[in-house]
Amino acid sequence: MGDAVRSTWLPWVRTRLTASGRCLLVCVLAVPGLGCGVLSALASASLRFGGDRRAVVAAAAPARGMAEHRRQLVNQWTGTAIGSPYRPQPAGLRGRGRCILDDPATRRDTGWLLLEPVAAALLAFPPLAFLIDGMYGFYLCLSNGESFRNGYIDWFPFHVHKGHTGPMTLMALASIALIGFALWYAPKALGWYGRWVAVWLSPTTAARLSTRVNRLTETRAGAMDAQAAELGRIERDLHDGAQARLVAIGMNLGSAAQLIEKRPEEARAMLLEARNASARALSELRDLARGIRPPVLSDRGLGDAVRALALDCDLLVEVTADLPGRLQAPVESAAYFTIAEALANSSKHARAQRVQIDIHHRDSRLLITVQDDGAGGADPAKGNGLRGIERRLAPFDGVLALNSPDGGPTLVSVEIPCALS
Repeated sequence: MGDAVRSTWLPWVRTRLTASGRCLLVCVLAVPGLGCGVLSALASASLRFGGDRRAVVAAAAPARGMAEHRRQLVNQWTGTAIGSPYRPQPAGLRGRGRCILDDPATRRDTGWLLLEPVAAALLAFPPLAFLIDGMYGFYLCLSNGESFRNGYIDWFPFHVHKGHTGPMTLMALASIALIGFALWYAPKALGWYGRWVAVWLSPTTAARLSTRVNRLTETRAGAMDAQAAELGRIERDLHDGAQARLVAIGMNLGSAAQLIEKRPEEARAMLLEARNASARALSELRDLARGIRPPVLSDRGLGDAVRALALDCDLLVEVTADLPGRLQAPVESAAYFTIAEALANSSKHARAQRVQIDIHHRDSRLLITVQDDGAGGADPAKGNGLRGIERRLAPFDGVLALNSPDGGPTLVSVEIPCALS
């Protein structure tokens, strides 16, 4: 019975005490935050009187740092994800300074820091006050022999004379109730504080639209570069492979036509060579077409195409696919070649033996995981393969996450927003 009580109440008390400690941290951080806000506000106001722009940028830097730190804390404490509202900063110190000064998020950070002590006093301090008051009252009850001054204890709303045990019991019960209320109230106050921070520090609608436009511009440029590179690769493959073989076939056929009556044996050998060259050219054209979009992907969909890819791999690959419908063709191609690149990395670089591929669709998102038992240590900065995957996913707002510690295993996770037909 005692173990059951401890397993039920101890996590509850621990969670509430943690929330109370976080409320205390909010109150403590509000003091230097107010100083940063005042400094940033004064520096901005000095511009009206010919102040130095560099001083304004220097004053805005700690304000931004505190705002970014608070976004991370709120995300960690309450699960409220707050995106960065800042505009992309150009290269060069002068350009960055102008961007910081013109960014509306800088002014919002300053306003939030100036109002932060008020929010901390209204939202984060009350549970601390209740908790401290309850603990003080309970302390008075436990140490009544030392706490009486001039024959009585005075603790609102109690005025207890020495030797009156009844009011002391009520004091103890009131203190326990006050402590319990403070512990119950602390997580709620922390949640309200998180919403307050989200109102001030979240990106505005204009900032989201600006970020979206910049993102689309970058992905469009990346898609055009990737398309140009892909067309260049196809052109090189055709020029160096199938085209050269077709030219050779034409020359052999011309020579054979001239020799077929005078030297039929040599003409027959040239025709045989032309036939072999045509077979090799056909094979190269099929490989080239497979590199653009495999026929099985068009015919059977992503799941069966990945299973066919796994059969051709020299690793032991297990594929789990749950796709109740078909994806759009561009998304299927991007997902297929992403998995192909991940398999190639597992085989060539990770020296893996087994690979687990999981593909499923949930909440209008295509989710792909590729996990191997290789040596790990994969890093996008060390090669073009993973960066190529990121560029391939960018036009679809796809996200690539990599977890590859030294010694393995390596887990590649891909998420692409899309709908099934």
